[in-house]
Amino acid sequence: MRRWVPGLLLSLSLLTTACGGAGTPVRPSLTSRQALTSSPEVVEFESPAVRLELFRDIARQSEQEAGQSAQGVALFPIIQGNEFVAAPGFESRADLLQPPDAGSGLQFVFDGRAAERWPEDRRESLQGLSEREAAELVARTLLALWDIHPEGVVQVDRAAGAPYAVAYVDGILRINPAFLYLASAYGPASMAAGLQ
Repeated sequence: MRRWVPGLLLSLSLLTTACGGAGTPVRPSLTSRQALTSSPEVVEFESPAVRLELFRDIARQSEQEAGQSAQGVALFPIIQGNEFVAAPGFESRADLLQPPDAGSGLQFVFDGRAAERWPEDRRESLQGLSEREAAELVARTLLALWDIHPEGVVQVDRAAGAPYAVAYVDGILRINPAFLYLASAYGPASMAAGLQ
């Protein structure tokens, strides 16, 4: 009887691991940069745990790139003074859908130029928000974090497939919609995923 106990334990361990049980690390099928250049739909249908890990990777990269020249491919390029630099980074636990009060005075325009229109349909993977609503929350949060206080209305363009997450140049904020699906993985919906 004692001979089959170790074999049974090994079998249970292998079965638990094969079925995605506890202890199995989340391995995204995409890198964070591949996710940004993919269509938003590809990112949307990744599991919440994968999207959360990709978001955390982007946050870590934002802290590493902060203040460096953005002449290469920066994830968050901005014009600061007369320089094109990577914006200040944010922590991997930052909830970009919870804007600080400082962003409440900002005014945004989401339509107007010949850019792609922001979808208004609500998405479960955006915590029940539409892309436009999520973009506004992320815009308020990042502009406050970056200590940018624009005068007048800020144009918010949808930049699908861009190699960056968010860029602020010449008073125009360009947000990659794939980044919204990653940023929305953090927050109330991510608490269960973070425990995996």
